[in-house]
Amino acid sequence: MLNITGRGTAQTCDGLSRRDFLQVGSLGAAGVTLADLERARAEGQANKEDDRKSVIMIFNLGAPSQFETFDPKPEAPAEIRGPFKPIPVAGGGFNISEIFPGHARNGEKFSVVRSCFHTAAAVHDTGHQMMQTGRLFSGGINSPHAGCVASYLQGRRTDLPSHVILPEPMGPTGGNLPHGQDAGFLGKAHDPFVLMADPSKKNFRVPDLQPPKQIGQARLDRRRRLRKIVDETVKGFEASENAKLLDSSFQAAFRIITSEQARAAFDLSKEPKKVRDRYGMTRFGQCCLLSRRLIEAGVRFVTVNTFLTVFNEITWDIHGTKPFTSIEGMRDIVAPMYDRGYSALLEDLDERGLLEDTLVCNLSEFGRTPRINPAGGRDHWPQCWSAYFAGGGVQGGRTVGRSDPIGAYPVERPVSPANVVATIYKSLGYDLETVLPGPAGRPFPLVNQGTDPIDELF
Repeated sequence: MLNITGRGTAQTCDGLSRRDFLQVGSLGAAGVTLADLERARAEGQANKEDDRKSVIMIFNLGAPSQFETFDPKPEAPAEIRGPFKPIPVAGGGFNISEIFPGHARNGEKFSVVRSCFHTAAAVHDTGHQMMQTGRLFSGGINSPHAGCVASYLQGRRTDLPSHVILPEPMGPTGGNLPHGQDAGFLGKAHDPFVLMADPSKKNFRVPDLQPPKQIGQARLDRRRRLRKIVDETVKGFEASENAKLLDSSFQAAFRIITSEQARAAFDLSKEPKKVRDRYGMTRFGQCCLLSRRLIEAGVRFVTVNTFLTVFNEITWDIHGTKPFTSIEGMRDIVAPMYDRGYSALLEDLDERGLLEDTLVCNLSEFGRTPRINPAGGRDHWPQCWSAYFAGGGVQGGRTVGRSDPIGAYPVERPVSPANVVATIYKSLGYDLETVLPGPAGRPFPLVNQGTDPIDELF
């Protein structure tokens, strides 16, 4: 994963320096050949028209309570239904919590799935893995994030990366397991571009999108020429598939850090103040605005992490005792920030004609216990929760699936994390029968056999 830092230093997740990054980069370690790459891309892209499709994945790290958000239970006892009242969305298709008035205003644009579940451990990390990759990691095999699959199957459209994570990758959430936000067995060449900065800060910029002072443009040009000489000198290597892949990675890195287009896409100062204020001058709000700019500039897939950890900050993780959040903290701090940013994003995409081809999916790792705990919060509950989708062919104003009267279990149309990821691939136009070259080059299905998308959304 390429980390973009503010200190003029770029490092990959295994500690490679900028020099290594500009000199090294290959899928060979994953057992993937150039022929595999081209074949998988040909199989995965349904047709040229699908090249315009994009995704914004908003991942609500910490896991919102279904009761206080998108599956209110007003008829349940007080200790189950919680303190908030339901309100109808625009068009009256369904009810959501009163703490999301902006969502309610845009209810005709999105649809809610109220029957998500999984059977893995009730820890954040396992849910992160499954909801972003479609699989629980096992046997040392880390599956790729859906955005990294998009990068692998279709590549970049412009100088910009194919997949970008804002503002940072997920941090510690208690399980000490991978979160599923990299390319896994597809190799580091398809890891996401990571911002590693807060776009709400004054004078926000991405330093490494321009040649840093320590290196400079002339030095980069010299390094590029030297590399060409070395490749031409080592007979036989320059014609190999690994050499072609290495050169492709080098050119991609060089293109990103020297591209005027990339710098312009990340430059929020180009947005009028009223637009920035519309999204809210919060980290999440400005990440939503930046995601719109990146999609507009040609990025295929943007992942926005609402939060980075569940510890010592107000998040969706409403256990009710420190270092976690209370239901009141969610109402007073989290919900206003989130409602404003998401509503502005949906309206802005729609006004600019981008929503039809851009799937906006709002996901989380699990739900919350039906009964409020003694501390006044709710604990982890992977047996049932809600996710919601807009754009990208999704029909708004409806609900899919149904939970029981106390929101504990699905009673209609159960939806697994694999179904959610298959839905993302369907929106992108991918053939779900596509086979990826997995570890050691072994065939690896895009989705497991029998895994269907949530067709009721479309």
